[in-house]
Amino acid sequence: MIGRQTVSGSAQYTQNTTRGEGVVPSIQRILVVDDSLLERRIISASLRRWGYDVQEAQNAQVALEMCRQTNPDLILSDWMMPGMSGPEFCKVFRTMSRERYGYFILLTSKSDATEVAHGLNAGADDFLTKPVNADELQARIVAGDRILRMERELSDKNRVISETLARLQDVYDKIDADLMQARKIQQSLVPRLEQNFGPSRVSLLLKPCGHIGGDLVGMFSPSRNRVGFYNIDVSGHGITSAMMTARLGSYLSGTHIEQNIAVERRFDRAYALKEPSEVAAQLNARLNADTVIEEYFTIAYAVADLSTGRVRLVQAGHPHPLLLRKDGGSEFVGEGGVPIGLLPNAEFTQIELQMEIGDRLLLYSDGLTECLDKNGEMLGESGFLDLVNRTRSASGREFLDDLFWHLTDRMHSQDGMADDVSATLFEYLGPAP
Repeated sequence: MIGRQTVSGSAQYTQNTTRGEGVVPSIQRILVVDDSLLERRIISASLRRWGYDVQEAQNAQVALEMCRQTNPDLILSDWMMPGMSGPEFCKVFRTMSRERYGYFILLTSKSDATEVAHGLNAGADDFLTKPVNADELQARIVAGDRILRMERELSDKNRVISETLARLQDVYDKIDADLMQARKIQQSLVPRLEQNFGPSRVSLLLKPCGHIGGDLVGMFSPSRNRVGFYNIDVSGHGITSAMMTARLGSYLSGTHIEQNIAVERRFDRAYALKEPSEVAAQLNARLNADTVIEEYFTIAYAVADLSTGRVRLVQAGHPHPLLLRKDGGSEFVGEGGVPIGLLPNAEFTQIELQMEIGDRLLLYSDGLTECLDKNGEMLGESGFLDLVNRTRSASGREFLDDLFWHLTDRMHSQDGMADDVSATLFEYLGPAP
């Protein structure tokens, strides 16, 4: 039982601990539940002297109704009560919906380990042995206040985190919607994935590793029996690379030939294709003239004369194009070269190929050759050639689709591609009528 001298001697200690200057205590409202009026009044009187808002209940049923109305911060409940015991009361209390955690102390004369375990399983946080000692009661309240303060600080932080995550989700959703629209805009740079030029044909494959990518493919034909086609890979990934492909798409437009830098007007009557090496040099000059652009790109660009099968090709840092002969032979062609945009006065070497009817020329990005297989090894040119041979019987877009399927089947990661994949296939089948 709490004595008067002990109570008054503890008041200053309580103020210095749970109600010190600048500290808002987590425990302010306490509910005392005991079927003994005398016990309730003694404990309640002490708590009020310590500055707490105290309520009393003579049994668990009344206490539950008071909990629904006032949400006490701490409950001091007797173990043995008529009707519903303290542990039973605690178990029901824990099922109630509350904004904040409520601390629960059982008052009991029981000290058996089994009984204590029973109280803990019911949801009690602490125990006090009757008769209650004032110093011990105050120490348990201080400990409970410290725990509740940590719990509520954690709860507040979790709330802030949840609110922040919700805001981030909103931002992500907006960015995702913008990227989806950007993907549509980027896809519009390649309006046709296949086009016939007489019996000959150019087919395109473009598979970005994300919403948008840094690869670009295209074709254009300013006159009969002349066709240009290319495969571009911009450094890096994401929005910056995609913006660069949009810029390059305008430079090499197949829709607006008059704006295409690879095309020139002759005799005010017709358009003709410039030499590939000249186009590479012009692109390089434009990129180096813009000092704010740090990106560069690789390109394989070819011009085909459908009347003769002669192909002129420039390779600027791009993987070596693959020439597939009608008789089943194959060879990598090109002389490498430096990427576009790295050196202001770079020179680009042009080569010539003679294609026979039935031959095919494949331009592709390093997303194919540098893909990791299931053993974690890079495919390289030999692994890439193996994929090509598996799809060799197909033609046009079916050839490219089969090639991409075999690539993903052999891919190391099932989470998606690590790099953009693109390819341009030129099939020479003779001149246009």
